[in-house]
Amino acid sequence: MNSVYDTIIRPRKGFSQIGWHDLWAFRELAYILVWRDVKVRYKQTILGAAWAIFQPFVSMVVFSVFFGSLVKVPSDNLPYPIFVYAGLLPWTFFSNGLGRASTSLHSEAHMISKIYFPRILVPLSSLGAGILDLAISLVIMFGMMAYYHIYPGVSVLMLAPLMLMILLVSVGMGVLLATLSVAYRDVKYITPFLIQLWMYASPVIYPVSIVPQKWRWLLAFNPMSSMIDGCRSAFFGKPFDWASLGISLAVSLALVACGLLYFNAAERRFADII
Repeated sequence: MNSVYDTIIRPRKGFSQIGWHDLWAFRELAYILVWRDVKVRYKQTILGAAWAIFQPFVSMVVFSVFFGSLVKVPSDNLPYPIFVYAGLLPWTFFSNGLGRASTSLHSEAHMISKIYFPRILVPLSSLGAGILDLAISLVIMFGMMAYYHIYPGVSVLMLAPLMLMILLVSVGMGVLLATLSVAYRDVKYITPFLIQLWMYASPVIYPVSIVPQKWRWLLAFNPMSSMIDGCRSAFFGKPFDWASLGISLAVSLALVACGLLYFNAAERRFADII
């Protein structure tokens, strides 16, 4: 007797389990989630979109006073405020995105437990709101460059691929931490501490040049180090460390692969334990 059904559902393995066709089919849901996050972020706030400027700007002022004026941290012959802001801009984009992605599955628990959609959309869409913040912060950066009579050259075009690389790190670590937080609730308390330690391990408030040359290659295995330094090179027209950027890109892709594979392995249990 022939079955009336002609569709057989089988478990998929590896990256095919992500369901790339489903991601495209649910693209409108991803847009809605991103736009909702943007509206919630700025709704009923006094400063509105100015919050995108407030965090890196205040951090720049504090770091300039303590590390630039008091500690006298070198800044590669640049005014320390614009030097540190050039590092805070990519770092804030990364850290805010990572923080939102790491808690995204818990934030959308009501959706995950009730309806079907590709679960990977939740951590991915949580990164989308940061793109608007980045655009606003870039306007301030170019305004500061004009104030200090620093004018961008053709190297500024490298900002786009560098930001894409930073987004890769955010996706890899964000998906990994979001998945871990479902099984281990204390991950959400560890994540802010991890982000803070990561910032001091990256050249946000200091230049790569203060690290001895023989140990500098180790910084490439922290992908944010090469990318922050690359952003400064893009803004200020300095030479790029292509070898370090290549290693950081490889590390970023490995993080994305690990994050997606772990997410795929754990996804089937989300609705039961979240």
